[in-house]
Amino acid sequence: MKLVPRSLAWRLALMFALATVLLLGGIGVYLYHALEREIVWRDDQALKGRLERMTALLEDSDSLAVLRQRPGLYANMLDNRESLLWLLDDRGRALLEVNPVHRAVPELPQGDGVQLATLETPSPARLAWVTVRFQNQPVTLVAGRVLDERTRMLGDYRHRLLASLLGGALLALMLGYWIALRGLAPVRRLAGRINAIDTRHLHHRLPHTGEVSELRVLGRVLNVMLERLEQGFMQLSRFSEDLAHEMRTPLSNLMGQTQQAMQRDRSIEAYQTLLGSHLEEYERLSRMIDSMLFLARAEQADTALDHQPVDLNALAVQLCDYFEGMAEERGLTLAPCAHGQVHGDVDLLRRALANLIANALRYAYTNTTVTIGTRGHDGAVELYVCNDGPRIEPQHLPLVFERFYRIDASRQTPDDSGGLGLAIVRAIAGLHGGTASADNHGGGVCFSLRLPVAQSLS
Repeated sequence: MKLVPRSLAWRLALMFALATVLLLGGIGVYLYHALEREIVWRDDQALKGRLERMTALLEDSDSLAVLRQRPGLYANMLDNRESLLWLLDDRGRALLEVNPVHRAVPELPQGDGVQLATLETPSPARLAWVTVRFQNQPVTLVAGRVLDERTRMLGDYRHRLLASLLGGALLALMLGYWIALRGLAPVRRLAGRINAIDTRHLHHRLPHTGEVSELRVLGRVLNVMLERLEQGFMQLSRFSEDLAHEMRTPLSNLMGQTQQAMQRDRSIEAYQTLLGSHLEEYERLSRMIDSMLFLARAEQADTALDHQPVDLNALAVQLCDYFEGMAEERGLTLAPCAHGQVHGDVDLLRRALANLIANALRYAYTNTTVTIGTRGHDGAVELYVCNDGPRIEPQHLPLVFERFYRIDASRQTPDDSGGLGLAIVRAIAGLHGGTASADNHGGGVCFSLRLPVAQSLS
């Protein structure tokens, strides 16, 4: 069971009460000790005054017998039943005594001037004494006060302070709870507005006006989060629709061809042709599933990369050799002119660059050149693939890296990536802390992959 309450209002009230207890407790302790010091100082001054009066009385007296004849005078001078007075000879015997509580004659050390001490037994008492000469004999004057009344008074004062402290803490708790409830009212209103936002109302936003400054900041942050959620939800909805559309086409082809083949007997060659057609659709589905799995894993925060220096020139030359046959079939030329290094996963970067080269070869005009090069930027290398081909309308440029996005849905080729090739490029760029972009250049389109630099370009 947790001692800290779950309610924020009660937590604030408890902290307010604790602060009050500490403040009042500190003030109470200070006042108590100040009062105690003041009482002790006044008692000590009173004891010293009595010693001075008794000393003056001794100086005006002719003999000790005369002093002993007036005991009532000393008692009246002391004026209460807690006061003590002794006149002791050099052997510690009482020559004169005013002792209403019948306390034993104390044994006191000798010293110069007035001395003070507190005796704890049999009951607390404060004593002051001084040694003087009377009729050429040393005598000790002792004035004292029993501390029972002082102890009772200070005890009562402590009890009152404690009661005041407890009452103040309880009052602070109730007052703090009321203040916290009123202070947290804007939070409850904000929670009510947030509670009204569901998947059908992600376009709603929290108002920024009429709230305290801290909640305005929170409202702005929540609005940014709602915007991201809305974009993610819309992207997920589009992805589900696009995925269903992309998978429906090959499945419809498979089902239609199979149903048609089952209507009558066919030759072995016809079945082999049908199986070959089915195999192409299966391969297309397999590529799509592999790409989707890669994108799903790339979005996970704990995706591990095998970071190492990657020579961009060697990577570009290797891929140009791989795509050389495809380029020759389409009458295209590959021109690798990349240089420099980046720090990343060489297999993923190879896949990203291969997707860009395959996309450039797919849409380039015949008898043109596809260029693979690099440009230096502030702390990054931009690896680009440019071709001469149809330009992309400006409204499509920010969307070409979305999953299953096609500028012209009717333009599909058997070897395309199912609309996921450029999305994979962007995912790989994100894994490396980079970005992917597309732009039109003089005679066609240029796709770029901007990555952090491992070392300066050469």
